[in-house]
Amino acid sequence: MSSRHRKTKSNRPDEREEIRSIYADLASRELPRECAVRTHCCHFRLSGHTPMLTLGEALYAARGVRASGRTKLKPHPDGACPLLGSDGRCTIYEHRPFGCRTHFCQAAGGMYPRKHVADLIQRLEALDEKLGGDGGRPLVSILPEVL
Repeated sequence: MSSRHRKTKSNRPDEREEIRSIYADLASRELPRECAVRTHCCHFRLSGHTPMLTLGEALYAARGVRASGRTKLKPHPDGACPLLGSDGRCTIYEHRPFGCRTHFCQAAGGMYPRKHVADLIQRLEALDEKLGGDGGRPLVSILPEVL
């Protein structure tokens, strides 16, 4: 754990309940999408987008990484998300970050309108502050830090 985060692991509140609640609220207002494992958005160099994670999201995603039996991430050779498996699917799908859930992928339907998720973003930011985070950071930098 980096010194970037003000609270140590032992005195930091558990993020799971609030993250699950935020993701459940998002699922209840889901917009029509045609994702079907397109994964273009998971190829960061091609899409030009990398998900930004708050500390709570990174901690939750790290739980998914550890549940898959890994303790660290290896960079993907073509610059894709390090969470993609050899089969091209997300290895932490149930633990995937908010940005992945709101599909910035144009082929799948584009990004959720901000007004549709602004309250959820505020909740993620409030949790980030409570956990001692520094705001959204690129998945490829924050996730290895919390593993």
